[in-house]
Amino acid sequence: MTTDETTLGATLRAWRDRSSPAAAGLPSRRTRRAKGLRREELAELAGISVDYVVRLEQGRSTTPSAQVVAALARALRLTESERDHLYRLAGLVPPSHAEISDDIPPGLRRLLNRLDDAAAAVFAADWQMIWWNRGWAALLGDPSSTPPRLRNFARDTFPIDGEGPRLSHWPVTSLAQDTVESAVVSDLRRATGRFPDSDRLTSLIQSLTTGSERFAELWASGAVGTHREDHKIVQHPAVGPIAADCDVINDGDAERKIVVLTAAPDTEDETKLRLALLSGIPDPARG
Repeated sequence: MTTDETTLGATLRAWRDRSSPAAAGLPSRRTRRAKGLRREELAELAGISVDYVVRLEQGRSTTPSAQVVAALARALRLTESERDHLYRLAGLVPPSHAEISDDIPPGLRRLLNRLDDAAAAVFAADWQMIWWNRGWAALLGDPSSTPPRLRNFARDTFPIDGEGPRLSHWPVTSLAQDTVESAVVSDLRRATGRFPDSDRLTSLIQSLTTGSERFAELWASGAVGTHREDHKIVQHPAVGPIAADCDVINDGDAERKIVVLTAAPDTEDETKLRLALLSGIPDPARG
């Protein structure tokens, strides 16, 4: 199969050619020459113009909106796997009708358990904390003492009704707070496209919108952030202030976020971080 045959336009043509007019509810015509749907028929079924169908199939338009892709998938009667492939060809994340998952694959758990010299945690698509290691509890405090519903980084970033941070037991300062705020809003906006039927996500966004003026402002403005790293100062009660680099790694379509805090090598901060990790914090309960 050549590269041209795997493009968005070629794939749409192939699926249009194989589509049954009868299955689409169209009347049969003895004079029909097309073996599948005509472009005019696909355009009518999808609610878009014929010219747009032509431009998509000819490769003159390659970035249709999610609404157009969804309409084409319905008109072509695609399977779920085919629909998801069409979204990816259009450069979009396929939607999911499921609730956000808090599961962590076994392979990822094994990898995380080897991060002994770092503070690490895993967050779901809505920034709900679902796992942390001993290093996280030692550096920031044990999250197991916080009610599960409140272990949410978005809620920490945009406090509601005077709530204080719940994921750190002592002060933590971000050196790029505005960028972090925009990134969290962007993450939640993307999650609404990935998990449109998530009651948990809907409830969180409603709470943040009504309870935080800053979140409501950024959400209304359509703020988008691509920030995936931060520099934080952790005021650790035992060893004093620690400058830590915070990196965020996205884990596939599930939109899990792996957050890892480390210190620059061969620095006083690295020494302090090692002392904090050896401070005798017991293993926390893991989500």
